[in-house]
Amino acid sequence: MVFVEKGGEIIPKITGVDHSFRNDNSIKIAFINNCPECGTELIRNEGEANHFCPNYLHCPPQLKGRIEHFISRKAMDIDGLGEETIDLLFSSNLIRNFADLYDLKSEQLVPLERLGEKSASNILSSISKSKEAPYHKVLFALGIRHVGETVAKTLSAKFRTIDDMIGAGTDELTGVAEIGPKIAASIVSYFSDRENLELVERLRSYGISFRCEKENIPEGDALSGKTIVISGVFIKHTREEYKELIEKHGGKNASAVSGNTSFILSGENMGESKKEKAVALGIPLMSENEFLQIIGEDS
Repeated sequence: MVFVEKGGEIIPKITGVDHSFRNDNSIKIAFINNCPECGTELIRNEGEANHFCPNYLHCPPQLKGRIEHFISRKAMDIDGLGEETIDLLFSSNLIRNFADLYDLKSEQLVPLERLGEKSASNILSSISKSKEAPYHKVLFALGIRHVGETVAKTLSAKFRTIDDMIGAGTDELTGVAEIGPKIAASIVSYFSDRENLELVERLRSYGISFRCEKENIPEGDALSGKTIVISGVFIKHTREEYKELIEKHGGKNASAVSGNTSFILSGENMGESKKEKAVALGIPLMSENEFLQIIGEDS
């Protein structure tokens, strides 16, 4: 019997255990030692709860998961390819990694179940259009562990080409604001793998950009020098639009509340944990309307 509460009013969190309800004949569960898909020995890092399969370049569910991440809206934004279609392409031996998507041809797709000429044409058109994705989105799409949207933008601003990042060591990476040892180690590990480098080269050969084509110069300075965390639901703009507005006016987005946070752009149903941390650190909360007034969009 366990006690559960909603952490941050969203995520189930176990806060206690009552052993008195346990059956005297119960036996401790022995967790499996090997991945049920590929047989690789599982790993559990010290201090972490998760067991995971380290065979991320060859384990089928992980391969499909990386492709699904690559095509997602916040990454390469490839329409027409959902989980079922990826599974179909994978089971048909047409793709084994996300670079294979750019080798697909109409004659391979049309005969497949649930597709046809129109669907195949839409998929190929969307794949072709994805080649225009900006560098920071491509970087996020690669699926480097601990490199989310915000970190990808930070890295692309500092390392103007993928080659600059590949050549960077741990010290150079951790010298970038908000890049700690864990993220740096993950980046170094990713680019130390020959197969990952080959994927990057293949993507580059298809015309995908791995460089910042222009300086990201803010259009205004109303938020210059400010680091802002967004939390909650908004009425006048989406969270993504607010992230763009923050950068457009010289500010910087952050995903977690810290002593460096200038203020929190707070919407409805703001996360309780963020609110508690903000109070503890004395960080102000700013409403949607107050924020829009600051940047001159208060009509």
